Amino acid sequence: MGRYRTQPCMARRSENQTRFANRVATISEGITFEAFSVRRRFSSTCHWQELRRTAVRGALATITGSAGQFLVGIGTVVILARLLTPADFGIVTMVTTFSLLLRSFGLNGFTELIMQREEMTDRLASNLFWINLGIGVILTVAFASCGQLLAHLFHNPAVVRVAQGMSLTIVIGCAGYIHTGLLQRAMHFRTTAIINFFAQAFQFVVSIVLATAGWHYWALVWGSVAQTATLTIGAWLVCRWIPSLPGRAAGTGSGFKYAISVYSRFAFWYGTRNTDNFLVGWRFGDQALGLYKKAYDLFVLPQTQLMSPLNAVVVSTLSRVSRDREQFQRYLLRAISVLALVGMGIGASFALEGSDIIRFLLGPRWEEAGRIFTLFGPGIGVMMVYYTHGWIHLSIGRPERWFRWSLIEFGCTASLFLLALPWGPRGIALAWTVSYFLLMLPGFWYAGQPIGLGIGPIFAVIWKFFAASAAAGLGTALIVRSMSFLPMANGTVGALERIVSTSLLFSGLYLTGVIVLHKGPRPITETVGLFRELLPERRPKANSLAAVEAETVMAATLERET
Repeated sequence: MGRYRTQPCMARRSENQTRFANRVATISEGITFEAFSVRRRFSSTCHWQELRRTAVRGALATITGSAGQFLVGIGTVVILARLLTPADFGIVTMVTTFSLLLRSFGLNGFTELIMQREEMTDRLASNLFWINLGIGVILTVAFASCGQLLAHLFHNPAVVRVAQGMSLTIVIGCAGYIHTGLLQRAMHFRTTAIINFFAQAFQFVVSIVLATAGWHYWALVWGSVAQTATLTIGAWLVCRWIPSLPGRAAGTGSGFKYAISVYSRFAFWYGTRNTDNFLVGWRFGDQALGLYKKAYDLFVLPQTQLMSPLNAVVVSTLSRVSRDREQFQRYLLRAISVLALVGMGIGASFALEGSDIIRFLLGPRWEEAGRIFTLFGPGIGVMMVYYTHGWIHLSIGRPERWFRWSLIEFGCTASLFLLALPWGPRGIALAWTVSYFLLMLPGFWYAGQPIGLGIGPIFAVIWKFFAASAAAGLGTALIVRSMSFLPMANGTVGALERIVSTSLLFSGLYLTGVIVLHKGPRPITETVGLFRELLPERRPKANSLAAVEAETVMAATLERET
């Protein structure tokens, strides 16, 4: 009888201890993070019943962090564009076109592996760390040795030393990617967002100081090195995990193959995204490349500042519901709906205001970049929606299919680049826009095949937003043209006036079109509701030190009694 009386009592004690442990974890969240438990197994604070809330909070953290990075980045560009010349940016772009590909080894591959894998141990993570770091050292030495080849390719001797300086970012970055992956697996997205923000801010300080001192393109080089070092140091300090010596661990070989498959896909994707830089720099020189690169950076700004930070959140979330097709499709379509609403509006608006945006941000000597950017604008929304097909491949654990699709993507886009090259940088910009329209629906069809996800539901979500943005853009252009008699200031002030007036007019027409096509404001209210969920909740004031100490004493007493 005593035995049966003891079991409920011990169960209650165990429940109290668990509740206390969760409470202490909640209080200490965001301050420290232990990657592995005493049993050397990965520890995560995310419970299944809290998955959606954790994902939404993670989205808030990443979007907020990206907004901060965006503001810092815009400030950096505005100041550096007036301190440096387009040729300075062009020289560095000639090098980073290749160095960023090598620097991303591990970031694209091992981090996805850590997030997607069901079980992660200390030994396995250590093996991945040493593999990643060893390959990073090899790539660093190899790239530093290729400076002369790049200088010959672009007919610019300054490329040699720039390549040697940028090679440092490869090994420094590889030293911190496993730690970043562990933080993302635990859904500590707020922590990683803070690290990224401070890295961006440090790059801003270093680049501005050196540019003011007359270091020219070296200001951009050492700014990139400083940013990479800050990211790695921050990940090590917060994660508090020191890799052990390499040894035998189940999953090392298969994990490495998974990472290589993801990185191979990324390499082709990267080649697709940077073939234009190579062609413009090789054919038209550093000045033209600097102008084109600034227009391109603004083109991909919504993708880098919104899509890239959300990748970790969405992949982590979809991976956990990948076996439930209905729930998987519901989460995916809701994310696509929000991105389509925002992306299609941004794209059409940027197409209308591209020249003025460039003039306002960068100054009059960058006006050709503004003319290039107007051809990028119509493809922004389609680009943001298109890249969500990668979430499907990664979350269902099929990176090899993503790699195969990247071959088709590269062939299509590179062919369009070659056809458009005679028309210069403007032709390349138009080729980009056309490529996304051609690839979007086939990309979703191929990604959804393994889980039976057709393109019908996806097309039904996005076409109304596209139609509303196209109609609003055309209407805005006609209205602005008919009101050309209104006086506008010249220069930067006039550009700002046109940006504000055009944006307000377009936003009103676009939201009206969305409401009409959807027969109500449902997409808008859903998006607003989602952003409301992103807002942090008020925590009770019970997190006082006295309460924690009292619960600590109670837990110790229960431990002794047990």
